[in-house]
Amino acid sequence: MTYTEIADAIQMHPHYRSWQTSLEMYKDLYSGGAQMKAKASNYLYRRHREPAEIYHERVSRAFYENYLGSIIDWYASTLFRHEPILTVEDTSRRSSKYYFEFFEDCDRNGVGITDFLRRRFTDALIFGRSFTALEFPKRETSFSSRLEEEAIGADRGYLTAIHPSDVVNWSYNTEGKLTLLTVRLQGPSYASIFQPTNESSRYLIYTETEYIIVELDGTDEKLQVKERGPHACASEERLPVFDITLSDGLWLMNKAAHLQLEHYNKSNSLAWSLGMALYATPVIYSKRDWRETLGESYYIHLDPEDKFGWTEPEGNVYRIAIENLNRLQEEIYRTCYVMGQSRSWLSGAAQVSGSSKRADYQITQEVLRAYGDSVKDMLKRLLQTLIRVRKDDLRISVSGLDEFEVGEFNEELDEAQKLFNMGLNSKTFRKQAYKKLAFKFLADINETTKERIASEIEEQIDKTS
Repeated sequence: MTYTEIADAIQMHPHYRSWQTSLEMYKDLYSGGAQMKAKASNYLYRRHREPAEIYHERVSRAFYENYLGSIIDWYASTLFRHEPILTVEDTSRRSSKYYFEFFEDCDRNGVGITDFLRRRFTDALIFGRSFTALEFPKRETSFSSRLEEEAIGADRGYLTAIHPSDVVNWSYNTEGKLTLLTVRLQGPSYASIFQPTNESSRYLIYTETEYIIVELDGTDEKLQVKERGPHACASEERLPVFDITLSDGLWLMNKAAHLQLEHYNKSNSLAWSLGMALYATPVIYSKRDWRETLGESYYIHLDPEDKFGWTEPEGNVYRIAIENLNRLQEEIYRTCYVMGQSRSWLSGAAQVSGSSKRADYQITQEVLRAYGDSVKDMLKRLLQTLIRVRKDDLRISVSGLDEFEVGEFNEELDEAQKLFNMGLNSKTFRKQAYKKLAFKFLADINETTKERIASEIEEQIDKTS
């Protein structure tokens, strides 16, 4: 890349500039807790002509019911409840050992491939996409043979996570292939997106054949190339970066963030109003000037025609507010395809038919399968590239992430009982049905125990038939 091309590469992509504020909000809405508490003034609306001291007190008392964060974590834990199945086909057995070790520790920090993918998937649900870079140890010298590389571990690729909010520029070709990616490694901090400070900035640029680390001085805007060279996938003429990109329909945070924000403001407004209503305001009906001091330990003196009372809300607006909060909560869950997780939906289970609940669970399962396909697609591309870069003679197949324990176990038992009552005279059917129910109930047991249970079920049915 020329100097001009490098300078262009570190500029913010227009899409990133327009979404930066929203992505920051999405991160806060997911995290909740102290992070949301510290930024309450960013998200708690100030009422028209509200006195500053009242608004600041409301901000100090703000609380956050984090439905979206729980929904996203539920999807991540449910999708990876069972690990993806990785099958290595290596006739020579020469390279299998590396890949098995890679699956157990893919980032050189002891993180297994399943945990690593779960974190990247969570990022994608929050930010719409996530990025993983494939790296190799730096080569200080050249090697005369593969054995020399293996001896010092120079051939051992590993993964690093790139946070979506740090990817400031990118480019795709007409075929949809990523041809440029710029990652902000350091600063600057921003008073706003249009007012950067004078801190120096550091960027990592990936092209199809090389990486470039540049530093931009915050004072004189001087650009310096600190390091450059071929990256891990230079031989493949592709970026060493692999992404999980979700469609608008599957980007949960973007779909439900403003519903969550509306719920946040209305729940805090209701809590504030209820708190204020506990302290009734005295009302004096008098034609004379009123200068008495009122309080719990004071008395008041009234003329015979004076009247005294207390203001108290009738409560109609509170009832409407509570109903609206319940509707917002339901809408958050419905928008995220997990209506079965809604508290109000569960509390009204008597009015919900079994077929309706099964339909809701079916929708959730289909969404989970779509997520599983996205994760498997990224993992396949990554592993295939790793195999080619290392020049290994093997194949790795990726499967799984398509069976989920979603729904109520009692309903499945009832459905199975109805099938058994039909009198189907098939030992194979009974074996498979009993094993499916047993494994659903004992989802967390290891494979050895599952095999033993399956064998015992088959033996028992064979004996009683």
